[in-house]
Amino acid sequence: MVRQGDRISRNIDWITVSLYAALVILGWINVYAAVFNPDSHPSIFDFTMNSGKQLIWIGAAIVLIIVLLVIDYKAYDSFAYLIYAFTIFMLLVTLVLATPIKGSRSWLVIGELRLQPAEFAKFATALAVSKFMSNVDLQQQNWRDHAKLSAITLLPPLLIILSNETGSALVFGAFLLAFFREGMSPIILIIVAVVAALFILTLIFPKFYLIGVITLLVGTYLWLNQRLLRKIKLIGLLYAAVVVIIFSVDFLVSNVLQPHQRSRINAFINPEADPLGDGWNVIQSKIAIGSGGILGKGFLQGTQTKFDFVPEQSTDFIFCTIGEEHGWLGSMLLIVLFMGLLTRIIFIAERQKSVFGRTYGYCVASIIFFHFLVNVGMTIGLAPVVGIPLPFFSYGGSSLWSFTILLFILLALDTHRKQDLSRAI
Repeated sequence: MVRQGDRISRNIDWITVSLYAALVILGWINVYAAVFNPDSHPSIFDFTMNSGKQLIWIGAAIVLIIVLLVIDYKAYDSFAYLIYAFTIFMLLVTLVLATPIKGSRSWLVIGELRLQPAEFAKFATALAVSKFMSNVDLQQQNWRDHAKLSAITLLPPLLIILSNETGSALVFGAFLLAFFREGMSPIILIIVAVVAALFILTLIFPKFYLIGVITLLVGTYLWLNQRLLRKIKLIGLLYAAVVVIIFSVDFLVSNVLQPHQRSRINAFINPEADPLGDGWNVIQSKIAIGSGGILGKGFLQGTQTKFDFVPEQSTDFIFCTIGEEHGWLGSMLLIVLFMGLLTRIIFIAERQKSVFGRTYGYCVASIIFFHFLVNVGMTIGLAPVVGIPLPFFSYGGSSLWSFTILLFILLALDTHRKQDLSRAI
């Protein structure tokens, strides 16, 4: 046991651990700031408030870290599919037995403890995806392998969508970045990006105006590159597909999306249209962040925070607390910490000697990047409000534990990279 502890302390990536610790501690302090009340709850250690509860989650996360590092690293590869299967089972149990909370059947309530299996499905899917990809070669473009990989990746978000938790389901699209690193054709990424862009543009601009601009661009490009006229049939099919996508957006929004999802899209497109309703969160969030200026109003001095103008400010909108109380400099510091963490994770992924370890590392980076990008984006009005937490920072045990497990499985794999190297040699 002593030798194992020495090995872990020598080989673990302390830079990543330090970045993790900084984000968790800063998150805890800002959770306290978001719920601070000088009259009824003045202490950060008040265990009836979110800050005190978050401290309990942090203590439990430390225990999780120790367990994750002590477990034989081979277990993560060997039991990847079993962990994935258990998570699928928990999602099914949640779908059947969970009590709806704010319209979502995504929480299992056990006494005072509330767990969200959708959060844990992210690291379980990352393990299963990494296990599968360690045995195939995506560069061979085998459709059966792609079908199996798609099934592994899409099953959890489908179950999560059925529980009415769309935001958590969207995160699984981030796995495309890991697939691309392992040889998946970039065409798939391009198609996804184009469809997403067309969806957003159709919501913002009139359909016929958008089609006219696209027609002009395509016509101009063909006129400048007349050699492409030999592929006019393919170009025609692509053009027709674009037109179909544009005209299908209204049907999708009106007949497929649920009312609360439509309201979030409307708030994203034009929050001022309903400033006291759908647009309230985004408007108040931007007011809070903008009012912080360069240096901020000071710790515990945020008026938007203190008077509860921004809902869910200790969870989904915690970035507002940073912007209001610590200003542009505090916001930039947080962004730098996340960018440093993501850069370090990619560095760790690239130095793995196994496909399993490298793929898992990119899955970790992709999930954290997606959460960070969307969470910060929705607080400043650049992304729709989809209700996903800021990793390691937002209040919540399920979120903190799932991201801790996600990250420290990678660090556990990384502590054995030298053993993998010696076997490779």
